[in-house]
Amino acid sequence: MNGGIDGNHRLIILAIEPSTNIEELIMKKRQLGRTALEIVPLVFGGNVFGWTIDEATSFKLLDRFVERGFNAIDTADVYSAWGSGLSGGESETVIGNWLARRGRRDDVVLMTKVGMWKPHKGLSAANIAVAIDDSLRRLKTDYIDVYFAHIDDTDVPLAETLGAFGKLMEAGKVRALGASNYGAERLREALATSKEQHLPRYEVIQPQYNLYDRADFESELAGVAQAHELGVVSYFSLASGFLTGKYHSVEDLKGRAREDFLRGYFDGRGLKLLDVLRQVAVDVSATPAQVALAWLMGRPNLTAPIASASSLTQLDDILGAAELSLPAAAVEKLETASQ
Repeated sequence: MNGGIDGNHRLIILAIEPSTNIEELIMKKRQLGRTALEIVPLVFGGNVFGWTIDEATSFKLLDRFVERGFNAIDTADVYSAWGSGLSGGESETVIGNWLARRGRRDDVVLMTKVGMWKPHKGLSAANIAVAIDDSLRRLKTDYIDVYFAHIDDTDVPLAETLGAFGKLMEAGKVRALGASNYGAERLREALATSKEQHLPRYEVIQPQYNLYDRADFESELAGVAQAHELGVVSYFSLASGFLTGKYHSVEDLKGRAREDFLRGYFDGRGLKLLDVLRQVAVDVSATPAQVALAWLMGRPNLTAPIASASSLTQLDDILGAAELSLPAAAVEKLETASQ
């Protein structure tokens, strides 16, 4: 283990060695909503592939991820169009090349999204029909386990969108449907439309949710998910890296790829939360990232958090969260600080 000494000369464990027993992880798998899909409760966020890390590094991380017994990967057609010199599709391409080299597809739960990328923007039936084939080509697979509407499209009737998704399921191109960035009311409306018009429904949602960003999910979406037995996988689970504890001030962000994503977290509440998170990490002999992810894994109505890594060290760190069980006192401290 890697460690350091604090001001009181106590050993602080900063990283958990890769020791997870694969059989134990398999026992920890959770059903994804009402689908037949089961995932270990930590999803690899693919937004880094082809953006902050190259293909060779991505392959090493993906290999380590599945070797450790984890099985769910999340991406989107738009990843990572925002990066300098990038246009979108890079993440899916890297994952597809990895799947082709690996030669196995059936033990990976693959999630991707449509609707936010400029070349395939929106959720019209025509757009979805073209976008899925492009994603399948980049991913070098003939089916997607969970196909997400990346963002709500109020210009297109829900019945049209759900009907188009239904055709993909009938064709065997998609196993289950998901909704990302939907508000509670629109999600209810979508579920009602599915029921009334006998269309496939969204079985999984992907909201922004972490120790800092709690209100939107907990206020209404969590209740909708529980009432309708929806799977929930959260994005920005580490608040774009803020909850790793490696950034101490806004000045630390200068020149970082995630600078624009992170800046807003450095307010009074965020800094207070970070102090408590670091202290809890010391108390339970873990890292701040592991604590933040373990807190999410223990939340009611959440199936799994999504988290990304750009090095094997970072990946081993976040995977260690699956071995961490937070005591009630630690949970109380975190939740009080995050209010």
